[in-house]
Order: sequence, then structure tokens, then C-alpha cells
Amino acid sequence: MKIGIDLDGVVFDSETVFRTYEEIYAIEDLQENSIINREEPKYQQRYNWTEEQKEQFVQKYYLEVANSSPFMAGFRTVYEKLRKQGHKFVVITARGGHLKEMRTVAEQMFEKSNIQFDKYYWHVEDKLEICKQENVDIMIDDDWRIVKQLSENQVKTLYFRDTNLVKLPEGEFLKEVNNWGDIYRYFCEN
Repeated sequence: MKIGIDLDGVVFDSETVFRTYEEIYAIEDLQENSIINREEPKYQQRYNWTEEQKEQFVQKYYLEVANSSPFMAGFRTVYEKLRKQGHKFVVITARGGHLKEMRTVAEQMFEKSNIQFDKYYWHVEDKLEICKQENVDIMIDDDWRIVKQLSENQVKTLYFRDTNLVKLPEGEFLKEVNNWGDIYRYFCEN
């Protein structure tokens, strides 16, 4: 199978780290509780920050988040098992869009850990287009909006859902997973 894979929140545990630094920024820099929706995965919809505040957050914390985000628990083990089974991986990520150095950090982590994917798409705004272009058999993503769009357009999708995020109904093209063990079970059973 050809597996499309997002990085942040799927390969890297960066979403947890992002949320930590978002709270630090809101408390220390903005000195306010500006959360408007805890179920949103990205700070742009999670907080009522101005464009200037969002840019300040990017400049102050993005590289810190990138450099301190570990691989998701079990990722490397399951990745290696799936590779041995013959699966191909295509990275389809928005990473590198807000801050180009985020891509460099990821590439260095992959090189250091001897992890190679078959193809890379960085700074992607339309994952549906890339999934169709690459003819992926299944996409793994953690953003409910992207998951919804892909599954509604008949792209099989594993929704790597953190427990506090929006719940989506499962169906023929959408299956929820919460860790890399769930992902491994999915591929072993299908």
C-alpha cells in the first residue's frame, strides 16, 4: 500500500508540545486566557489571537517546538514493520510553511534516526490534491478538517485523534486511531 502521512501530530508529538507552548505564551506574553475552542487542533482556531500575536508566537516558539518534539510513541517500531511488509510512505505535510527551518529540523531528525520516506511534499496547502495525484491508498492525519475533506472525497483516512479533539463519525473512508499500535493493528487486519 501507498501510505500518505502527515508529520506533526502523527510522526512527531509536536501537537502536545505546541499546546504547552501556546499556554505559556498566552499566560506569560499575553497575560490572558484566550482559548475559544479546546477541540481545535491548531492555535489559529484554538485562540482568539490577533494576526500580530500569531506571528509573535511563530517567531518565539516554533523552532523550540520543532527541536523539542520527539517521535510519537511506537512510530519508529511500527514504521519499520510496515516497511518490511512492503508499504510505501509519502510525506504530505504543511510543515515548513510558517517557518522554513521546521522542515530542516525534521529532515535532520530523519537523517539522525535513519528514517527515509519514499517521497516528500512540504508546505502543502491542499492535501486532497496530493493524495489524488500520488494515488495514495490511505492517508494518516490528525487535523479533523483535513480528515473530513479527504474522507468525503473517498480517500481512505486514518484520523490520528488526540482525545480532546473533535470526534468524527467513522465510515468506509474514515477510521479513528489514537496511537501507532492502533495503526499497526489496522494494517495487519486490512
